[in-house]
Amino acid sequence: MSNQTLTSIATLNTFSQAQFVEAFGDVAEHTPWVAQEAFKAAPFQDRCAVIKAFETAMRAAPRDCQLALIRAHPDLAGKAALAGEIADDSKREQAGVGLDTLTPAEFSVFNDLNTRYLERFGFPFIFAVKGADKHMILNGFDQRISNTPEVEFETALTQITRIIRFRLEDRIC
Repeated sequence: MSNQTLTSIATLNTFSQAQFVEAFGDVAEHTPWVAQEAFKAAPFQDRCAVIKAFETAMRAAPRDCQLALIRAHPDLAGKAALAGEIADDSKREQAGVGLDTLTPAEFSVFNDLNTRYLERFGFPFIFAVKGADKHMILNGFDQRISNTPEVEFETALTQITRIIRFRLEDRIC
């Protein structure tokens, strides 16, 4: 199913688990188990219930699964993004805030911050970029780099929850 296809709750509630995962398995970056678990909450009353089911599935997962989900996200304006090796949603989201048109100097700053962050925490910097700009993202790096690993792990999950919500809002009417 195309990411651009809007699905109604009535239609979504007729989906088998396989159809649900086909339609929404990529909402949590390269991590279809989140959709598989969210499906267990069906039938859904509304779009908010679907979003809540995804969050509940993610939050209830063991820490190692949560860490794998965090690590499945690409660096912001990173090499994978430049090479086009990230999920379609991530490409659109990063392009939507201009991360695909950074100057070489700006790219260097992002690359340095991504590297420092990854070295400190062991996972990529997660920031729900929809509605943001590159300055807000850079400010986020500055504010969060001094967090404890536990605080930043929780912050990453909160940002992923926002990303999932934005993506589901784009797909479910």
